[in-house]
Amino acid sequence: MRPSGRRTDQMRDVSIDTAVTRHAEGSCLIRMGDTHVLCTASIDNRVPSFLKNSGLGWVTAEYGMLPRATHSRMRREAKDGQSGRTQEIQRLIGRALRAGVDRVALGERQITIDCDVIQADGGTRCAAITGGWVALKLAVNKLMKAGLVISDPLVDPVAAVSCGIYAGQPVLDLDYPEDSEAGVDGNFIMTAGKLIEIQMAAEGATFSRSQMDTLLDLAGGGIEELHRIQREAVA
Repeated sequence: MRPSGRRTDQMRDVSIDTAVTRHAEGSCLIRMGDTHVLCTASIDNRVPSFLKNSGLGWVTAEYGMLPRATHSRMRREAKDGQSGRTQEIQRLIGRALRAGVDRVALGERQITIDCDVIQADGGTRCAAITGGWVALKLAVNKLMKAGLVISDPLVDPVAAVSCGIYAGQPVLDLDYPEDSEAGVDGNFIMTAGKLIEIQMAAEGATFSRSQMDTLLDLAGGGIEELHRIQREAVA
């Protein structure tokens, strides 16, 4: 029995509210259970120096947790003093979202996705990627409406979900009580039917190939559900 009472293949309740800030070109608040992340997309007509005159666009991300996103207060992180975890997560978010972008169609501009964790209960990086795509799509829609982008550079939605082995059972979408005690913990990032990245680690026990296949199947079902919610949010 999972602490939440969910089935092994059951996601937490997921909701995405859009246009939650006034100034960002795209924004949403994603809730995956008790994990809540604010995602905004900002368009800049400049690109990093290594892409100047290349005709290619760029998508990057920044990630942070508010001081009371967790049980006890954390210190705010200055950009030049970010923890290794924060740097790793924001690189992951940018890398994941770029995998779903036609950078030629986007044109020579940069879109920055800011992901701020308001409340954390496990799976914050997965929620940030899933909500980050929605904010990115809303920003791209504005570019297309203004005639600045001709064809949609976002072919398929990008979403992420955690899976792991808790109390000896493969389970989908770990919350904090499960994540903190999982024998195996993994994050799966996918487009529609294709993998972008898998992060897997044996936290307390090794795992077999058959268990890995089960986790991948669980993740695939969860990603399909997240894609449906994403499409409804941006419709």
